[in-house]
Amino acid sequence: MVSLGYPEERFEDVLEERRCNSDLLFSARRFAPPTYKHRCPRSPAALRRAVLDSPRLQQAIREMAGEDGDTEALRQEAQSILREMGHNQGMTVVRTFAFMLSRIFKALFRHVRVNEEGVQRVQKVVQECPIVLLPSHRSYIDFLLMSFLCYSYDLPLPVIAAGMDFQGMRLVGEMLQASGAFYMRRSFSNNPFYWAVFSEYVQAIVRNGDAPLEFFLEGTRSRSNKSLSPKLGLLSIVMEPLLRAQVFDALLVPVSISYERILEENLYARELVGVPKPKESTSGLLKAHRILQNDYGSVFVYFHPPMSLKSFISGRLDITPFSMTPRHMALRLSDTLRVLVHHLAHSVVLRQQHGMVVTPWSLLTTLLLQAPSDHLFPTSCNSEGGVHLPDLLHDVRCLRTVITKIGAMQDWPDAQSHEAVVLSTLAMNSSLVTLTKEGRVLLNVDKVDRPKCRDDILNRACTVLTCAAYRNHILHLFVRPAFVAMAQRHAGSVEDGPTFSHFCFLVQLFSEEFIFEPGSERKDYEEGLSLLQRCSSLLYPLDSQHHPSTITTNFSVFLGQIFQPFCCSYQMVCNYLLTLEHGSMQKESQLLASLQEFALQQLLEGRSTELEILAINVYKNAVASLSRLGALRRERRKDGVWFLTTSQLHHVADAVASLKPPSQLPAKL
Repeated sequence: MVSLGYPEERFEDVLEERRCNSDLLFSARRFAPPTYKHRCPRSPAALRRAVLDSPRLQQAIREMAGEDGDTEALRQEAQSILREMGHNQGMTVVRTFAFMLSRIFKALFRHVRVNEEGVQRVQKVVQECPIVLLPSHRSYIDFLLMSFLCYSYDLPLPVIAAGMDFQGMRLVGEMLQASGAFYMRRSFSNNPFYWAVFSEYVQAIVRNGDAPLEFFLEGTRSRSNKSLSPKLGLLSIVMEPLLRAQVFDALLVPVSISYERILEENLYARELVGVPKPKESTSGLLKAHRILQNDYGSVFVYFHPPMSLKSFISGRLDITPFSMTPRHMALRLSDTLRVLVHHLAHSVVLRQQHGMVVTPWSLLTTLLLQAPSDHLFPTSCNSEGGVHLPDLLHDVRCLRTVITKIGAMQDWPDAQSHEAVVLSTLAMNSSLVTLTKEGRVLLNVDKVDRPKCRDDILNRACTVLTCAAYRNHILHLFVRPAFVAMAQRHAGSVEDGPTFSHFCFLVQLFSEEFIFEPGSERKDYEEGLSLLQRCSSLLYPLDSQHHPSTITTNFSVFLGQIFQPFCCSYQMVCNYLLTLEHGSMQKESQLLASLQEFALQQLLEGRSTELEILAINVYKNAVASLSRLGALRRERRKDGVWFLTTSQLHHVADAVASLKPPSQLPAKL
């Protein structure tokens, strides 16, 4: 594996030893990891009792009960919440999981590669401070993989914040709790008592350093394979013991997990076009055994250097007022503290992105999706469709050069030729792509000369969205130079003033799609401009007679084409909103359904060929962004969230409409 952008770090294949030795002996081996030096050992039951008897929870019970209320009933409710929520970590189930996961991962993956230096850094500090593990979240198996790695490397097993979905799985839910999972409800901001119990439980773990705490900052799995905007609730809870001077420091460890193939790739695509997510169940898990017969390539796990929470806060916030607050009183999240948590969360997600590994399939999907969509699908009358393999090989070489210049980590077998790697990658993803006898790469769908019904469109969209997920995996590398290029094209010049102004508009508009550190627009602009200049110099023109599925020599045009699906989706959302009467209101669920129906009609009538406009997650992001820009007004009511169009809609829609495609004349990288 080529490691770029970081000091050279050796990636070890954890499965190599597992393939040579007994899984039974692995699960039964002595496990004595280092622990936090100030930790007072206690059982999960003792932890729950400590939470129940804590001054903060006792105060919450008194406040909820009032003068004449029944405190005993509330205490019973707190006990019930803790039983529902709390982990019961025990070594018997942990060892069972170690045995099972070793066998499962060997069946699923060719390699699970981990940066050893990152693990060693965690091993060195785990005794000094409470540890918080913050992995990226692209798959259900993320937390299982993290626990498996901690067991493999003799790190303390984490306790993991998991969604309530898993609790309803008979036997599996209990096993996950016994391996360290504690369950949290999806939304409890309107339930102050549950919030008090949950936050005290989490903080009790941090204060005592019972075990490393693990949670997903993005809140849920990313169906699009892009980083999601971070949720701030759990991170603010974790910060409180430090603000109250109850711990000397706490260390945050961002972890980047990159999958060559995602287990849920088909499920995600169907969810993105509106097919409801199947409910988690034990029977569903047993039926999923078929995935063990598939090849999911490699997984790459990068442990970043620990971030000191104390150092991050120092100079940004005076913690004295917080440390003087009585321990039984809950801290209120002030505007200053909210901004600080917001900055910290985005800083962690940006680190996660920086540790993502670029795979061959990510490069291939990025290039394939540059071709016109009607060129990627087989038809009975078009034998010249698809992307010609020699053109694809050329573009892969050029794109690899660009990725190297950017400084990203790449997984590319140096001992193999580009053609061998590309052919192997296409074979591994044969459920999505086909290489014809004529040497052309096509997407796998039934032959239809022109989609004429809803099902034809949705089937094609699922295939495109599955491929787009792997392209999305590397979009963070290009978003800054792309926005600079788009801003220059909009301004009609490279002058700093108008270009920077439009760059800031793009950052605002797409702030739900892509992660930017708040208040760092100038830094991001300069970084994007530098990358645009450096990478543009790498590209050179070739014969213009090449097949039109190849991409342009102009790097800025190439960047514009990568992000065109997002521009088209936001334009479609604005076009639909403009059909509504001024001041009209729609409930969020109704609005999203109407947007997808509008998009389907555009595709069926031939007014658009961009299948990615069917992705519901982009509608949600666009609506949130338009609300922030003042084009919509968001109102929360008893029956849900409603959106109201405003007088600003036309102004914002005009700005979005100006995001035109960079070129209709494809050439080559």
